[in-house]
Amino acid sequence: MHYRPMALDDYAAAVALWQQTPGVRLRDADSFEGITRYLSRNPGLSIVAEQGGELIGTIMAGHDGHRGFIQHLAVAERHREQGIGTALVNRCLDALRAEGIDKAHLMLLVDNEPGKRFWQRMGWQFRTDIALHSFVLSDSPTA
Repeated sequence: MHYRPMALDDYAAAVALWQQTPGVRLRDADSFEGITRYLSRNPGLSIVAEQGGELIGTIMAGHDGHRGFIQHLAVAERHREQGIGTALVNRCLDALRAEGIDKAHLMLLVDNEPGKRFWQRMGWQFRTDIALHSFVLSDSPTA
């Protein structure tokens, strides 16, 4: 298994993997332009796993200088239960630590039961003391 930072050349293979992964939802921000901005803003924090030249796993991470954010952890179905997801998470967290980030968050779809079990096994804690609110800037009128 080969792990390395995600590059723009990985975009098509990553999107194909995400589209095949239950619990990963793609949005406008996952366009090529959006991922280009994300990787540029957060160099070296998003990781891919390759085997035999095939992209079989991804994890994306970024930070705001204070907290890290994890997204799009995906492992090809035929490669699951081999520790690849755990390795991707650990490499990603190491990269965030190297940036001086000491806490990370992730968002998980409420019906993603396998995801809930995975993150719980990894030691992540489900929080009930906060509620996420979103605002889509492109849908709002400007003043």
